[in-house]
Amino acid sequence: MSSDRPDPAGRKLVFIVTEDWFFASHFLPMARAAREMGLDVAVVTRVRAHREAIEATGARVIPLQVERRSVNPMTAGYAAGQLAAILKDEKADIVHCIALRSILVGGFAATLAGVGRRIYALTGLGFLGARTDRLGRLSQRAIRLLVRGLETAKTRYLFENADDPRLLGLDPTDPKITIVGGAGVDPGMFGPSPLPPQPPLKVALVARMLWSKGVDLAVEAVRAARAKGAPVELTLYGAPDPSNPKAIPEETLKAWGAEPGISWHGTTRDVAAVWRDHHVACLPSRGGEGLPRTLLEAAACGRAIVTTDVPGCRTLVRDGVEGLLVPPGDAGALADALAILAADRERVARMGAAGRARVLDGFTERKVMDDVKRLYASMLGS
Repeated sequence: MSSDRPDPAGRKLVFIVTEDWFFASHFLPMARAAREMGLDVAVVTRVRAHREAIEATGARVIPLQVERRSVNPMTAGYAAGQLAAILKDEKADIVHCIALRSILVGGFAATLAGVGRRIYALTGLGFLGARTDRLGRLSQRAIRLLVRGLETAKTRYLFENADDPRLLGLDPTDPKITIVGGAGVDPGMFGPSPLPPQPPLKVALVARMLWSKGVDLAVEAVRAARAKGAPVELTLYGAPDPSNPKAIPEETLKAWGAEPGISWHGTTRDVAAVWRDHHVACLPSRGGEGLPRTLLEAAACGRAIVTTDVPGCRTLVRDGVEGLLVPPGDAGALADALAILAADRERVARMGAAGRARVLDGFTERKVMDDVKRLYASMLGS
């Protein structure tokens, strides 16, 4: 059977992603989209506890032994060697690398394996995207050179906002660029519900408990708003990521949770229930986001959003429409925004309704799946 035939059925797509939980949380719709096309799908990742969720899409899971936090070039080289062997064995037609580390290691592995059709999916640049100092700019330049150095004539890029392509020296309107609505969200699973009684204004922050997410800024802002008499309460949902150097210590989270008007509940499996009990979603990200899934879910549930004016967050939220945008790192401005919403229940409801409409107009799972299917089909010539 010729590998140049236009029919995608039976062709092989291999995802490369560092963590199985990350793929299960954000990219199952892409695996389902590929399976709808008839592609043979494999996900190469470090396997923890999400193998079954990935395999439920019809994809195969291939374990990869690699330490995510390691910066040792020898470790990265060993991982690339493992990956190259897997790609050769799989006879991959397309390699879809998700997030920066997977692009660098997976792109090199694809070169070793002779696979030219590659998708480099940047889901935000993490702390590199958040830094604006000289070291941050130098790091971004180095990343640009590394990623672009792994580009082939058949490489395509997938982004979640129009700002990130520019950090790699790319024009977001270039035909080799596809911009999707983040991971998308299922509007049937995350639906609107009546707002709870007010006051107080109940604010939730649902995210990994990382300094980069601005969790400390939310705590500081609620302290300030309450000190000025605004009836605001903050609930934190999420766990520290032990493999992430930016994780907030558990002792700090417990201390915050003991303060008046603030509670920490750890991770939750029922995010829709969180939004039934809260009025506002808050994510004071310091930057480096792709398009935060937590904001998509909150908007789909009809909840107003207070977030920062950084790439990804501002892709979904328009200031004064779906929510309020504040400068990154500015706890005072965040406190003022929460106080404004605490005093205007109608505005909270209006922004929540606008958020739901925004999700339905281009940020659903189905829309993301259709966009990705078009990308795969174009790369395979069908």
